[in-house]
Amino acid sequence: MDQSFAGRVAIITGGARGQGLSHAIAFAERGADVVICDAPQPLATAPYPLSTELDLEAAERRVSETGRRCIAVVADVRDAAAMDRVVDTAMRQLGRVDILAANAAICTFAPVAAMSDPVWEETIDVNLTGVFHSMRSVLPAMREQKYGRIVVTASMAARGGWESLGHYTASKWGVIGLVKSLALEVAAEGITVNAVCPTSVNTVMMQNDASYRLVRPDLENPTLEDTLAGFTAANPIPVPWVDPMDITEALLFLATDDARYITGESIAVSAGASARGL
Repeated sequence: MDQSFAGRVAIITGGARGQGLSHAIAFAERGADVVICDAPQPLATAPYPLSTELDLEAAERRVSETGRRCIAVVADVRDAAAMDRVVDTAMRQLGRVDILAANAAICTFAPVAAMSDPVWEETIDVNLTGVFHSMRSVLPAMREQKYGRIVVTASMAARGGWESLGHYTASKWGVIGLVKSLALEVAAEGITVNAVCPTSVNTVMMQNDASYRLVRPDLENPTLEDTLAGFTAANPIPVPWVDPMDITEALLFLATDDARYITGESIAVSAGASARGL
């Protein structure tokens, strides 16, 4: 059995479901103890239901079924003090922090000319400021032990522009710049910092009515079936989206010692979209 993360402790933001839960289970199955955090409350601008406290509790149970320790913490990445508490919890109960998977994000839709301040602000606050808070909170522990792996979920939207996603693309381009900057700052301290850039992923963030309308604006109430061809057209490998585990596999590699000389990079899991020059 693969125990490549035995003795390690991983923190996963946005860990209650979707990609974050996939990451948490995979780290635990490979020997890590895990802290998952999420903010189980609605956001005014989100066009799809966010995770709940029941989701977070279920995620904690699911990760614990691997036989590793899992601690679930209610924490909003927009709140710097909350992220400090997540790290403090990991240090007190598990003794160290080796890995940060900064996964928490939201995706909303609006053209720039019609975008409200709240839509802009919530997306930037969660997707970019939240990553900054998460990074900053883990750095003291990682610097003390002279070891750390930080992997951020960016997006193929960080490689180009997208209609009705200007705020989202801005947040993800910003994440890439933040990853590269921190990678330089900690390169001599045993800490690597990288990003994964997914194409569309099979989660609630993509499978919702607002997303369907973006793909099929010609229809009043498009369904999932109506959008499959449109999602697929974005990917040279003809799939509408990849699965969370496809992103997890890339993230796991970047967190291993096999990737110890990879830092400041953004790795695309794009079903071939990056071959178009994105």
